[in-house]
Amino acid sequence: MSTPGGPRAMKATIVALATAMLVAPRARAADPDPWFGRDKALHFGASALLASGGYGATALATDDRRARLVVGGSFAFSLGVAKELWDLSGHGDASWRDLTWDAVGTVTGLVVAAAVDWTIERLGARRSGRAPPPAPGASP
Repeated sequence: MSTPGGPRAMKATIVALATAMLVAPRARAADPDPWFGRDKALHFGASALLASGGYGATALATDDRRARLVVGGSFAFSLGVAKELWDLSGHGDASWRDLTWDAVGTVTGLVVAAAVDWTIERLGARRSGRAPPPAPGASP
Protein backbone atom coordinates (compact mmCIF):
# COMPACT_ATOMS: atom_id res chain seq x y z
CA MET A 1 0.00 0.00 0.00
CA SER A 2 1.39 3.35 -0.96
CA THR A 3 0.67 6.70 0.69
CA PRO A 4 -0.61 9.59 -1.41
CA GLY A 5 2.31 11.91 -2.11
CA GLY A 6 4.83 9.28 -1.15
CA PRO A 7 7.41 9.18 1.65
CA ARG A 8 8.24 12.87 1.27
CA ALA A 9 4.70 13.91 2.13
CA MET A 10 4.73 11.60 5.15
CA LYS A 11 8.01 13.11 6.41
CA ALA A 12 6.72 16.65 5.87
CA THR A 13 3.54 15.85 7.80
CA ILE A 14 5.53 14.38 10.70
CA VAL A 15 7.85 17.41 10.79
CA ALA A 16 4.88 19.79 10.69
CA LEU A 17 3.12 17.97 13.55
CA ALA A 18 6.30 17.83 15.65
CA THR A 19 6.92 21.54 15.08
CA ALA A 20 3.33 22.40 15.99
CA MET A 21 3.60 20.43 19.23
CA LEU A 22 6.88 22.13 20.16
CA VAL A 23 5.71 25.70 19.57
CA ALA A 24 2.13 25.35 20.82
CA PRO A 25 1.53 26.87 24.26
CA ARG A 26 1.31 24.30 27.00
CA ALA A 27 -1.97 23.91 28.79
CA ARG A 28 -1.70 24.96 32.43
CA ALA A 29 -3.95 24.25 35.34
CA ALA A 30 -5.64 27.28 36.86
CA ASP A 31 -3.53 28.97 39.54
CA PRO A 32 -5.05 27.86 42.87
CA ASP A 33 -3.88 31.09 44.56
CA PRO A 34 -4.00 33.94 42.02
CA TRP A 35 -2.44 37.29 42.94
CA PHE A 36 -5.62 39.16 42.03
CA GLY A 37 -8.29 36.76 43.26
CA ARG A 38 -11.39 37.77 45.19
CA ASP A 39 -9.88 36.75 48.50
CA LYS A 40 -6.89 39.06 47.90
CA ALA A 41 -9.27 42.02 47.61
CA LEU A 42 -10.86 40.95 50.90
CA HIS A 43 -7.44 40.73 52.59
CA PHE A 44 -6.51 44.17 51.24
CA GLY A 45 -9.80 45.80 52.23
CA ALA A 46 -9.99 44.24 55.69
CA SER A 47 -6.39 45.21 56.49
CA ALA A 48 -6.88 48.78 55.24
CA LEU A 49 -10.05 49.12 57.32
CA LEU A 50 -8.42 47.66 60.45
CA ALA A 51 -5.31 49.84 60.09
CA SER A 52 -7.25 53.06 59.61
CA GLY A 53 -9.63 52.10 62.42
CA GLY A 54 -6.71 51.36 64.73
CA TYR A 55 -5.16 54.70 63.82
CA GLY A 56 -8.44 56.51 64.49
CA ALA A 57 -9.03 54.75 67.80
CA THR A 58 -5.50 55.59 68.94
CA ALA A 59 -6.12 59.24 68.01
CA LEU A 60 -8.64 59.32 70.87
CA ALA A 61 -5.86 58.43 73.31
CA THR A 62 -2.81 60.30 72.03
CA ASP A 63 -1.76 63.20 69.81
CA ASP A 64 1.46 61.41 68.79
CA ARG A 65 1.14 60.47 65.09
CA ARG A 66 3.93 57.90 65.32
CA ALA A 67 2.10 56.07 68.09
CA ARG A 68 -1.09 56.10 66.01
CA LEU A 69 0.77 54.63 63.04
CA VAL A 70 2.45 51.93 65.13
CA VAL A 71 -0.75 50.89 66.90
CA GLY A 72 -2.88 50.93 63.73
CA GLY A 73 -0.30 49.03 61.70
CA SER A 74 0.44 46.51 64.43
CA PHE A 75 -3.26 45.88 65.00
CA ALA A 76 -4.07 45.25 61.35
CA PHE A 77 -1.00 43.24 60.42
CA SER A 78 -1.08 41.08 63.55
CA LEU A 79 -4.66 40.10 62.73
CA GLY A 80 -3.56 39.23 59.17
CA VAL A 81 -0.75 37.04 60.53
CA ALA A 82 -3.17 35.44 62.99
CA LYS A 83 -5.55 34.61 60.12
CA GLU A 84 -2.75 32.96 58.13
CA LEU A 85 -1.64 30.97 61.20
CA TRP A 86 -5.25 29.86 61.65
CA ASP A 87 -5.29 28.73 58.01
CA LEU A 88 -1.94 26.97 58.49
CA SER A 89 -3.34 24.97 61.40
CA GLY A 90 -5.72 23.20 59.02
CA HIS A 91 -8.66 25.58 58.90
CA GLY A 92 -7.95 26.97 55.44
CA ASP A 93 -5.23 27.52 52.86
CA ALA A 94 -2.34 29.57 54.26
CA SER A 95 -0.83 31.85 51.64
CA TRP A 96 2.12 34.21 51.42
CA ARG A 97 0.14 36.07 48.80
CA ASP A 98 -2.66 36.69 51.30
CA LEU A 99 -0.11 38.00 53.77
CA THR A 100 1.36 40.25 51.09
CA TRP A 101 -2.06 41.77 50.43
CA ASP A 102 -2.52 42.17 54.20
CA ALA A 103 0.71 44.22 54.28
CA VAL A 104 -0.30 46.34 51.27
CA GLY A 105 -3.73 46.96 52.78
CA THR A 106 -2.22 47.88 56.14
CA VAL A 107 0.12 50.45 54.59
CA THR A 108 -2.68 51.87 52.43
CA GLY A 109 -5.00 52.20 55.42
CA LEU A 110 -2.32 53.98 57.43
CA VAL A 111 -1.51 56.39 54.60
CA VAL A 112 -5.17 57.26 54.10
CA ALA A 113 -5.79 57.67 57.85
CA ALA A 114 -2.70 59.85 58.32
CA ALA A 115 -3.63 61.99 55.30
CA VAL A 116 -7.18 62.50 56.58
CA ASP A 117 -5.85 63.29 60.06
CA TRP A 118 -3.35 65.81 58.70
CA THR A 119 -5.99 67.45 56.48
CA ILE A 120 -8.49 67.79 59.32
CA GLU A 121 -5.82 69.24 61.60
CA ARG A 122 -4.71 71.66 58.90
CA LEU A 123 -8.27 72.85 58.23
CA GLY A 124 -8.90 73.27 61.95
CA ALA A 125 -5.72 75.33 62.34
CA ARG A 126 -6.66 77.54 59.41
CA ARG A 127 -10.11 78.27 60.87
CA SER A 128 -8.72 79.07 64.31
CA GLY A 129 -5.96 81.32 62.98
CA ARG A 130 -3.13 79.05 64.20
CA ALA A 131 -0.22 78.11 61.98
CA PRO A 132 -0.99 74.91 60.05
CA PRO A 133 0.99 71.80 61.01
CA PRO A 134 4.02 70.88 58.90
CA ALA A 135 3.56 68.31 56.16
CA PRO A 136 4.18 64.71 57.25
CA GLY A 137 7.90 63.99 57.14
CA ALA A 138 8.87 67.70 57.13
CA SER A 139 11.21 68.97 59.86
CA PRO A 140 9.68 71.43 62.33
